Amino acid sequence: MTFTDALGCAHRPRPDARIVSLVPSITELLCTLGLAPQLVGRTGFCIHPRDVVRPIAKVGGTKDVNLDKVRALAPTHVVVNIDENEKPTVDLLAEFVPNVIVTHPLRPEDNLELARLLGGVFCAEAAAVRWCDAFAAELAALRAMPKGPPQRVLYCIWQDPWMTVSRGTYIAAMLAEIGWSVPDLGTARYPRFEWNDALVADIDQVLLSTEPYRFTEAHADALEKQVGKPVQLVDGEMMSWYGSRALAGLSYLRALASGGS
Repeated sequence: MTFTDALGCAHRPRPDARIVSLVPSITELLCTLGLAPQLVGRTGFCIHPRDVVRPIAKVGGTKDVNLDKVRALAPTHVVVNIDENEKPTVDLLAEFVPNVIVTHPLRPEDNLELARLLGGVFCAEAAAVRWCDAFAAELAALRAMPKGPPQRVLYCIWQDPWMTVSRGTYIAAMLAEIGWSVPDLGTARYPRFEWNDALVADIDQVLLSTEPYRFTEAHADALEKQVGKPVQLVDGEMMSWYGSRALAGLSYLRALASGGS
């Protein structure tokens, strides 16, 4: 049996895998599946669960991976993501890591296939099934909830320059689950934008994410006065992390839709 990743590459089960994860949310999912003992490397942004990942070697960041550190760990597998990691880096990793598992969840339901892929390759199928059952139940509960009025929201991930998310992103798909949409600001997945009257007129509210830029309530208060539209701070991990945190993210969406966050 083989398991297929986001690029269509087949991977065989490997119970004795030595894993380097370059994706924070996937590092957490691997731990949830009971695979922490096989994690030999992680990025500095792989911070959950804190007590479990603390002793695992760091190999740089998601964009600036230290290839020499990865090589020294002699992994059999490295797990990467199309949005999080740079392709030139992944290509270099493939020269000395036997198995590169590429991930690319685009919708909440893609978490199910992600868990099955990792559970299958790393021989944690039972744990993956349990997690998938819990996630499917929570997703069904979210989708059964009555939808409020549709809203157009500008989800901000950075300032100086200001950046947002496109309609093809995982975050936009999460927002769509509660009937919220994002404006079309071009072909980039994470487009830059400038504040102007036309943009503000096209949105109902602004969401400031706590990551990757660390927006705060002070930012939200100042921006609300500037643009004259409601602005609220949202937990970026709940909105953008797939894997383990996506399960809590669905509950978070339910609260957001009902007026709490």
